[in-house]
Amino acid sequence: MAGSAESPSGSGKDDSIIFDDPLYVHPSDNATTTIISVKLSGNENFRIWRSSMSRALKARNKLGFVDGTFKKDNVEKTKESKWERANAVVCSWLLSSISDSIYASHAYSDNAQEIWENLFETYNKADGSVVFNVHQKINSLKQNGIFVSDFFNKLDALWKEFDGLTSLTECTCEAAAKLNDHSKLMKLMQFLSGLDESYNQVKSHILLMDPLPNVKTAFSIISREESLQRNGSLSNDSQSGSKSQPSAFNSKFNNKFSNNKNKGSSLQCKNCGLKGHTVEKCYKLIGYPKDYKPRSDVNQNSQVKNFKANSSVVTPGSTDSGESEFPQLTKD
Repeated sequence: MAGSAESPSGSGKDDSIIFDDPLYVHPSDNATTTIISVKLSGNENFRIWRSSMSRALKARNKLGFVDGTFKKDNVEKTKESKWERANAVVCSWLLSSISDSIYASHAYSDNAQEIWENLFETYNKADGSVVFNVHQKINSLKQNGIFVSDFFNKLDALWKEFDGLTSLTECTCEAAAKLNDHSKLMKLMQFLSGLDESYNQVKSHILLMDPLPNVKTAFSIISREESLQRNGSLSNDSQSGSKSQPSAFNSKFNNKFSNNKNKGSSLQCKNCGLKGHTVEKCYKLIGYPKDYKPRSDVNQNSQVKNFKANSSVVTPGSTDSGESEFPQLTKD
């Protein structure tokens, strides 16, 4: 696909635009555009930053400006101004993706390749301490209740970082295949050992498989188990919730009824021996109301007999002195 545009030199000549040309800069790809979300802060995230930036530059056909495959000397004299413009845009992308403390030492650089190489020499320090820290994070990482997918993604990022720090020379011999199988086995063991105890049964099932699956297959199996556990938990919670409300209501109602019943049955009049009232409210002393209906004589006599047999309180009219317990009443 081709079109025409005014020459950058202002000569008025129309140059054909080739969108696959590294010199072509899309109108949206200006100097203020941010092409990656990661900011370089030092040794700890240099490899992530470099990988993200390389991918973004390659997508815009500008990787040659930083890796040295598309230098100014390789373009025609008439296109040098386009090269300088594209190089300036790439420099701006690089500088806008580094922290303020690093920016100061590269702010005056006007060549994208120089900035790229200087950052590599300064921050690509894969010494023993960096390798040790990444390896320790891999072996100490645990699920701790998070989703299996989140745990696997964290572990996978550490694996890729560790592989980048300890990259070996590519080889096609038989030993290389065995080394690759060993690496896959270690990743499987690290993944299974970091899972929560709720997956012990399915982990045992995976370890009994012959041959052992790779870590991605194991992740798929564990994810299905996670879905079953979570769905079962939600189902149990909904059932227990629907049953707990009437149970709580019944318990509350029964307790209230029982308390009221016990409260009434614990009262017993010292005058007549009947239960359900005290001597202050005894009708035999204060008088019966007009609408009063007497209880069954059998029930009353039974309560009175039990009261006289079990009570240690002396009833009115039976005191040793022959006097009534209540002075306003005679013995008769």
